[in-house]
Amino acid sequence: MSEKKSSFVQDKLIPLAGKMAASRHLVALRDGFALVMPLIIIGSVFMIVSQFPIPAYINWMSSVFGPNWATVVGWATNATFNIIGLVAVIGISYQLAKSYDGVDALSASMISLGAFILTIPLTTDKAGNTFVPLTMLGSMGLFEALLIGLFITDFYVWMIHKNWQFHMPDTVPPAVGNAFSALIPGFVIITVVWLFRIGVSFTAFKTIPNIITVILAKPLTAVGGTIWGALVAEFFVSFLWLFGIHGANVVGGIMAPIWLGQMGQNAAAVKANKPIPNVVSQQFVDNFVHAGGSGETISLALMMFFFAKSANLKAIGKLAAAPAIFNINEPIMFGLPIVLNPVMAIPFIVVPLVTVIITYVSMKTGIVARTMGVAVPWTTPPIISGWLATGHLSGAVLQLVNFVIGGAIWYPFFKVADRQALKQEKEIADKEAAEAANN
Repeated sequence: MSEKKSSFVQDKLIPLAGKMAASRHLVALRDGFALVMPLIIIGSVFMIVSQFPIPAYINWMSSVFGPNWATVVGWATNATFNIIGLVAVIGISYQLAKSYDGVDALSASMISLGAFILTIPLTTDKAGNTFVPLTMLGSMGLFEALLIGLFITDFYVWMIHKNWQFHMPDTVPPAVGNAFSALIPGFVIITVVWLFRIGVSFTAFKTIPNIITVILAKPLTAVGGTIWGALVAEFFVSFLWLFGIHGANVVGGIMAPIWLGQMGQNAAAVKANKPIPNVVSQQFVDNFVHAGGSGETISLALMMFFFAKSANLKAIGKLAAAPAIFNINEPIMFGLPIVLNPVMAIPFIVVPLVTVIITYVSMKTGIVARTMGVAVPWTTPPIISGWLATGHLSGAVLQLVNFVIGGAIWYPFFKVADRQALKQEKEIADKEAAEAANN
């Protein structure tokens, strides 16, 4: 890299990436979506129970609990998967409001929740009962939850900071005071959303979710849900990591609505016994591209543990190998290091891009089963996670293939680093021996 390019990266790109990583809105997205993950994991466990890919198990469950047992187990999946949009709007709004001074985050999140429900068109059954469709509260509502969680909360905060609120005496309990402070901003927000919904009903869109789907969700998903979107996203994950910025957190905060939405569609297809529609999803990234950590550094960690000749790399391998099995690679990122290491930067960027291509082609062509929409915990060891994510042995085999190919790319760079470390250790040992002889 030329001095001019190096200066541009150091002076322009890295500060920009740092600001993005610390942005209150990206942090709110990241932490808000974290609130959804327990529900997704719990729902995934029940989905595995109802869809476990062993015919003998399915037959045994049917004989013991009856032919409708999978439907009954699916109630738990519905109770978790079908409210992730609802929980996301609460989490995002709460985390964003909490980052501002003088704002009650709980009140802001409740107003955002009301605005979110107000945007959803109601459904009427044959008996004349009106209700909110559960599907709109789940993955289908994630984009809406994201937008409302951010924009409505900022509007609420703006009104609070403009002092558009009732002030109660200090003797009033804080919970009551916060409730009255939220009255004016809450009334304004609900009224604005209500009027907007009425106005939209006279347009060709008819509903607010249709606007979001046509204008935002479909174009973003068309890019982010493809191999090209995955490649671009993964490049930036690696690029940011090379400068010590947690790239997966930064990029994940942007891509999560797309990938989680794709995951929800896959889960719905599995429940309905339909073909799985999407290749790229949250599980595609977590369980195949990031298996062993960003950059698929598990291959490097195991090589250092088993094959390093230098004491330094051997010691780092001992520290990094066990965490790498659980997809934690900070010890190797900062211990080797890979951060700010121009030699290791090459495989760290190349390996995940190759993994994206191999995984996508394998699943697109049907060689490997697609991910089922099961949220396998990110700390699940590879091989096991590949099997659980796809419900098929081919998922585990694909992870093994990725490790072998990734290891082949990492190997020459590992050898260079090991030789350099061994040379430095020898020079130090020779210097110490010379000093001891002189003394």
